[in-house]
Amino acid sequence: MTKDSRSGPEVPSRRVAILLCTYNGARYLGEQLDSFERQTHRDWVIYASDDGSTDETLDLLRRYQARLGEDRLVMLNGPRKGFAWNFLSLVRNPSIEADFFAFSDQDDIWHDDKLARGLDRLKRIPAGTPALFCARTRLVDEAGQVLGYSPLFSKLPSFRNALVQSLAGANTMLLNAAARQLLIGVPEGARVVSHDWLTYILVTGCGGEVFYDAQPTLDYRQHGGNIIGSNASLTDRFKRIRKMMSGTFRDWNRDNLKAIRQAQPLFTPENRQVLRQFMMARKSSALARVRLLRKAGLYRQTMSGNIGLLLAAGMGKI
Repeated sequence: MTKDSRSGPEVPSRRVAILLCTYNGARYLGEQLDSFERQTHRDWVIYASDDGSTDETLDLLRRYQARLGEDRLVMLNGPRKGFAWNFLSLVRNPSIEADFFAFSDQDDIWHDDKLARGLDRLKRIPAGTPALFCARTRLVDEAGQVLGYSPLFSKLPSFRNALVQSLAGANTMLLNAAARQLLIGVPEGARVVSHDWLTYILVTGCGGEVFYDAQPTLDYRQHGGNIIGSNASLTDRFKRIRKMMSGTFRDWNRDNLKAIRQAQPLFTPENRQVLRQFMMARKSSALARVRLLRKAGLYRQTMSGNIGLLLAAGMGKI
């Protein structure tokens, strides 16, 4: 608890750890760091984990650190095991203490109220309940010109959705300490498809709260260096369906199931049953796969996505 100097009574602490991962991102990183400084919520610390940059990224971080102070921008060495484990290395770092945790890419531009909006939702959740806030993004080009928006999803967030689809980008996510604990439990060396998808699965599986905001919280820059795209255009969605049919989706599901293995005893009884049906479906004949998926109530957020899911199930690609 902290004192509010204006009124005297104690107010809950809302320190946010901004978990920033960098790799050769000097071109856009300054704009991202500037957007942190403009946040209306002021109680934050940046933890920047660099995964071996050879450009001016480290020099840029040092310049901002000199201005902000070492207590507000902490520089760390990444594990060099890919972007997902770079983020998870921050999540698992015991020296990082905060009430809430925000994933950040190196090339976005946060809207000024990004943290405030997420905290407004999460502050209402009891401390022991895992909770996650996420949102749409506004897509911009390399020069910052608006291109459009990420897809708007209208179906409720749930474990039945999470098993077969990631809901939102990690760059929009804010999670509480209970959700962080679930990620800490991911086995060392696990193949993590994407830390945002894994977070969504774990929080919903354990009966936590997920808030999806239809209003964007950041500008998501589209350029050739993006590791994961926005999945906003018809071409992007076709690529997703093609991956589903090629077997990539099946491999992703295999890796996700291994990554969540240790957390399964924490899942609600209903979600453990859904998970069993999904795992059984993956090993069954074509008709049984479709039947078990429908029985489990698994769904994606769009009609085309659900059609693709059923086709993939029939072809043994889940």
